[in-house]
Amino acid sequence: MIIDTRSLWLVEANCYVVAPEAGGPCVLIDAPPDVEGMVDLVEKHRLVPVALLVTHGHIDHGGGAKAAGARWALRGYLHPDDEWLARDPRGQIEALFGGALPPGVEDEFAAPERFEALGDGMVLDIAGVTLEVLHTPGHTPGHCCFLHRDEGVLFSGDHLFAGSIGRTDLPGGDYPTLMRSMADKVMPLPDDTRVLPGHGPATTLAHERRANPFLQEL
Repeated sequence: MIIDTRSLWLVEANCYVVAPEAGGPCVLIDAPPDVEGMVDLVEKHRLVPVALLVTHGHIDHGGGAKAAGARWALRGYLHPDDEWLARDPRGQIEALFGGALPPGVEDEFAAPERFEALGDGMVLDIAGVTLEVLHTPGHTPGHCCFLHRDEGVLFSGDHLFAGSIGRTDLPGGDYPTLMRSMADKVMPLPDDTRVLPGHGPATTLAHERRANPFLQEL
């Protein structure tokens, strides 16, 4: 199984590629607005993306979805509760950066004409990759993590990081909701689950149980 990542764009969002083997189809998880960076990651393993799973609607994770879809004619997936975010790149730029990005940069942010809807408990079997959808609202209303049970890997997006959790001070964020999602969906997973977050390094659930101050109350 190939699981590889590259940190892309201004805020170094992690884009992941998942495939059974080199030289075949693959799944992308998150699409920062840096299509050339995604191309480099894919071509490293001679892969062809057939699907894009977006953990949530923030521009650093889905802002490159339209460009990726045009490049590879892939199908995009997003929870419907985050459609409003994906369709409002200008509002996100103002909320995240105060509208201070260089001129023209905002033109890179665009959603596909249509996303396939993700739902809690869905099991996606795409290109030989089986991923379970865990709806984990809190960072955003439609945030989802993706669990590869066979590999013991959780793609946690901006829900859980090494040593921290996702922000809840942006539109649609809610701290109690995030912590309920953590308790109900993430904490029951095995200790040896590898956590691959939307920013920063990989970790394990066992380590986060011991060292992450936000998880101590759980």
